[in-house]
Amino acid sequence: MTSQIARSDSLRSLPLLRETVDSIAVLTLDSPSSRNALSEAMIASLQSELDSIRDDKNIRAVVIAASGNVYSSGHHLKELTAHRADPDKGRAYFAQMMTACSTMMQTIVHLPKPVVAAVQGVATAAGCQLVATCDLAVASEQATFATPGIDIGLFCSTPMVALTRNIPRKQAMHMLLTGEPISAQRAQELGLVNSVVPAGLERATAIELAKKIALKSAYTLKIGKEAFYRQADMSLADAYTYTAQVMAENMMARDAEEGIGAFIDKRAPKWEDR
Repeated sequence: MTSQIARSDSLRSLPLLRETVDSIAVLTLDSPSSRNALSEAMIASLQSELDSIRDDKNIRAVVIAASGNVYSSGHHLKELTAHRADPDKGRAYFAQMMTACSTMMQTIVHLPKPVVAAVQGVATAAGCQLVATCDLAVASEQATFATPGIDIGLFCSTPMVALTRNIPRKQAMHMLLTGEPISAQRAQELGLVNSVVPAGLERATAIELAKKIALKSAYTLKIGKEAFYRQADMSLADAYTYTAQVMAENMMARDAEEGIGAFIDKRAPKWEDR
């Protein structure tokens, strides 16, 4: 296994680390002093790295982890509040930041590579949104999840988008209306995370999961992830019409021909990612 830690010159002073483990990009929120808040700098750093990963053929999957005891506390409230002194009382800046964060979250969804969250601690508000947005999530048994905006007069409306696409509606409403945290075990029961592991093993477990997925055809992963999210918003009939077309097109791919042939011949497939 090879491992390389790198930070581009443009991101050298920003709160995000990037580590490459084999074909896995590990992005680590690295601002424990701010509870890994999704500040302007953090959002921009994540957006930049995700954009660079998108067409990087050497990267086949992504893990988003964090330093310290908190995965992410959500938006940087002190940074936002500082703009109350703006002539428009911060309205333009608030809109700018919510849009930037929403764009970054959608970039994760539209990234043609699987993204796994490795949650070691507290994930609240937009931090919980980040976990819900990732395709998969591994949590430490010490992790907790909450959308506590209601407690400070700020309903977690954007986190709600990802949350309601992960867990049952009434459970999502309970989290949103009460602000009460749920345990990692409860998060797994609801479908917010895939697995819960002993504290300290979440990062390695997430990387191993990403590496296992990375052994598959990158082309198949790309079209499968795109189809998964597109069909989820369709009616039953439209979803079947769409996915039937996707499967027919997938059958024409070189990797499908190779994979099926390898299965019939009882041998390991040799992917060409096309």
